[in-house]
Amino acid sequence: MLEKIEELLIEVGNFSTISKDEIEQFRIKFSGKKGLINDILAQFKEVPNEQKKEFGQKINMLKQAVETKLEDLKGATTSKIILEKEDLTRPGFPSELGTRHPINLVRNRITEIFKSIGFAVADGPEIEDDWHNFTALNLPEYHPARDMQDTFFIETAPDILLRTHTSSVQIRYMEENEPPIRILSPGRVFRNEAISSRSHCIFHQIEGLYIDENVSFADLKQTIQFFTTELFGKSKIRLRPSYFPFTEPSAEVDVYWGLNSETDYRITKGTGWLEIMGCGMVDPAVLKNVNIDADKYSGYAFGMGIERIVMLLYQMSDIRMFFENDKRMLEQFKSL
Repeated sequence: MLEKIEELLIEVGNFSTISKDEIEQFRIKFSGKKGLINDILAQFKEVPNEQKKEFGQKINMLKQAVETKLEDLKGATTSKIILEKEDLTRPGFPSELGTRHPINLVRNRITEIFKSIGFAVADGPEIEDDWHNFTALNLPEYHPARDMQDTFFIETAPDILLRTHTSSVQIRYMEENEPPIRILSPGRVFRNEAISSRSHCIFHQIEGLYIDENVSFADLKQTIQFFTTELFGKSKIRLRPSYFPFTEPSAEVDVYWGLNSETDYRITKGTGWLEIMGCGMVDPAVLKNVNIDADKYSGYAFGMGIERIVMLLYQMSDIRMFFENDKRMLEQFKSL
């Protein structure tokens, strides 16, 4: 009898099917009223007393094996039915759509505007040397204007640093290319500044450079007028005299934002005017440093912080939000 139970245990272990009819036949064969398990239990009284304990353990093992097998087979059959009804090509869970960062959105928009009037994009390294970041831009060692840009130095003798502006890209481009030159240089820059709602040690700039024969300040102003109208839809600008060591004459550019709301009063300090960039005619000393004939060629340059433009366009009050990767803020730009 024990040998018979062992054979049945092997049969149960080897049985496999996904047919409902075959599963039901298996259940009736082993667990039905006239099934094998009841037949074996009916013969229990004929088992010698010394084998009754082992016989009882074996019959329990068989009952447990049959119950487990039935559960597994029914589960496999249910899964098959579900799979047959489901579209297996569909993703298991809804996929969240990403979005472009607001800084990238505005940088791309600015780039598109200037590309439409002939500017190309140039790139350069974020780790710079003293020549390209300072000296070639008419900022020799010990020049007081260097104090305006607190710098992250990586090493000294020679000085290697994190670039403080993307003007270094313009120097590298002029060293390798002959005029006419008309480029934009967007990128990340670094300055050792206290982090607050209005300033950060990391920010983004986009600078422009145009070098050719007979370039005048009138060309510069017309270019800026075109840009501000395309970006802001506002046509009124003003240029205030300013100082930059690599341009002469130099100016700050303000756009008239208006005083139509309380927000306008706050961001313009009650004047209606917003400063958006600096600009000027390229200093002849800069052209000489890159071996361009300053008697034959002239040009203009301009530069702006992308974060400031983003804050103006989207009425954002804290520059730190751009670097926190807060999905609640970023998800607002999904439709842009």
